[in-house]
Amino acid sequence: MIADRVIFLDGEAIVLDKPAGLPVDAPRDRSPSVESMLEEITFGFHRLPQPVHRIDRDTSGCLLLARNAGAAKRFGQAFEGALVRKRYLAVVAGVPEGDAGTIDLPLAKVSTREAGWRIVPSPQGKVARTAWRTLSVVDGRALVEFVPATGRTHQLRVHAASGLGLPIVGDRVYGTPGEHMMLHAAAIALPRANKPEVAAKAALPPHFAALGFAA
Repeated sequence: MIADRVIFLDGEAIVLDKPAGLPVDAPRDRSPSVESMLEEITFGFHRLPQPVHRIDRDTSGCLLLARNAGAAKRFGQAFEGALVRKRYLAVVAGVPEGDAGTIDLPLAKVSTREAGWRIVPSPQGKVARTAWRTLSVVDGRALVEFVPATGRTHQLRVHAASGLGLPIVGDRVYGTPGEHMMLHAAAIALPRANKPEVAAKAALPPHFAALGFAA
């Protein structure tokens, strides 16, 4: 049940530990999604909670939902103002040069009839910045912490593949397909004016441990 995945709850906010493979928005085939399960996490409210942001279907971890329209507006403004702190963990296909750094690589969306749309580095693209550091190395692959300063679509996936030159393991678009895409939204924190901040951490899912990685 999706209610079992709640890792933060108060009168304004819910944070879910979204499992990999579950999309946020309802797909065309009407298969399960966070959107289709919102009635399960009203917790006594009449209004359905609404996702404030999106993470990819194959990404696991922290997803923030607002429980009322006022909170949705304030949370949206916090995202637009780059006030939300997010921390991701990923296994990349190799070991980065150096221990840490910042990827400053503008990104643009392109479409082709054959392959559909994807995100590519482009000098004409939108500003995109990500801080990174290597946490551990197992069997020639690294567990990398990514802290995005901006929130572009597929930012971490493209920054890993094109900025570090090491795609995220299991990324079927920007790397090599696998059973799991090894990208996890490990933590989120959002400040509030008159209340404690919304803050949650999501433990690494089992498929990270299967490759020998722990937080």
